[in-house]
Order: sequence, then structure tokens, then C-alpha cells
Amino acid sequence: MINALGKVLKRMHYPLEVMLICVRWYAAYPLSLRHIEEMMAERGVFVDHATVHRWSIKILPILAAVFRRRKRAVGSSWRMDETYIKVAGQWKYLYRAVDRDGDTIDFLLRAHRDHAAARRFFERAIELHGVPEKITIDRSGANTSAIESMRADSGADIELRQSKYLNNIVEQDHRAIKRIVRPMLGFKSFRCASILIAGIEIMHMIKKGQLSCPADRAASAADQFYSLAI
Repeated sequence: MINALGKVLKRMHYPLEVMLICVRWYAAYPLSLRHIEEMMAERGVFVDHATVHRWSIKILPILAAVFRRRKRAVGSSWRMDETYIKVAGQWKYLYRAVDRDGDTIDFLLRAHRDHAAARRFFERAIELHGVPEKITIDRSGANTSAIESMRADSGADIELRQSKYLNNIVEQDHRAIKRIVRPMLGFKSFRCASILIAGIEIMHMIKKGQLSCPADRAASAADQFYSLAI
């Protein structure tokens, strides 16, 4: 990870601490890039908003990979749903799942809302966390067929439940992500959207206590985020 981050930072002329602060602010709070530019200027650091965007695109994938390795285990009862994200003027679909306690299982941005997208989401989540005991969804035909096809192909004993009421927990959790995305006024490309949403999801999971840290060391959400770069 250190080598990967070192390669990214090689041609950047700002201290790592400054870059991490800007990237964290962008992922953690409902701020535009110009807001961050102004806030840094008030602190005597002059950085263009486009530069902050470039830092985010380069740094967040590395931190996301570290977070995945250090993410706490989640429960075996999943609630899954998808929400809309605008990319290049068109609506795309952010698949997300949380467990019974509200901890994030996984997330995946896809161009289409169909069987293939839902199945890819479930396969990735299972690869990361193992096979769940239960998956609760709404009455989406694509999500239902994706789970049924996985059960048929793998023989996994997954209980499928279709309940709007039980799925409220993931629908409410979408709001934390949409609140950060809204000031960004849409994404210019699918790649940028995927990277930035991953950063937003990381900060959201850190705030929920999903980063594994030493039991004897209490750390703020900010310090936990910065620790991903160490």
C-alpha cells in the first residue's frame, strides 16, 4: 500500500496531510470542491478546486483497498436495495446492502438495473463477507431472479425475504450517501462516480465503527481515515 501511495504522490507538490484533509472533507461532508478551496484558503493553503478533485480520484482507490482489508465482520442477515445516482446527466444505480444492525455490507455502482447488475453485486458481497443466512429485498424481479439463480448455481441455502417494511433500514441508510452526493451536482464520468462514491461509503462506514482498530486505542473518525494512509 505504501508503495502504491508513494507512486501516486510522486508528482504531487503538497504535503500528504493537506491532501488527506481535503479528500476527507470531500468524502465526509456535503461540500462542493469550491467550498473546500475556500476553506483551505482561509487556513493559508491555496489549492485549486480541480486539484482537490484530482487528489480524490488518485488517493481514494488506495484507501478503499486498505479499508476492505481492515473492515470489521458483518452480520448474516442482509437488507439490500438500490438507489439512483446521476452520472453524466443520466441516472445510474447504486446497489447497497446493510445488515440487521445497519452496518454496510457492500455497495456497487452499475449502469443498469437488471439481473446481471444485481447478481454481480451479490457475488462481490459474498466474496467479501461469505454467504449470508438471509437476504431481504423489496419485490424487484431482477433482485429476486439474481438471488434465485445464485442459489441454484451454488446450492447455497439462503433464505429470501421480500418485505418493504424490513427493508426500511437500508432505504434510510441511502440518505447518508445522497446527502454527501447532492452538493457535487452530478458526476462527469462513471469512473469518477465509482471512485468518489467509494470514498463517501468509506467515511460512512468509519462513522458507523466498521474499521477494525486496536481495542485499547480510541480514535476519531478523522484519525481512522488518515490511518488508512499509514
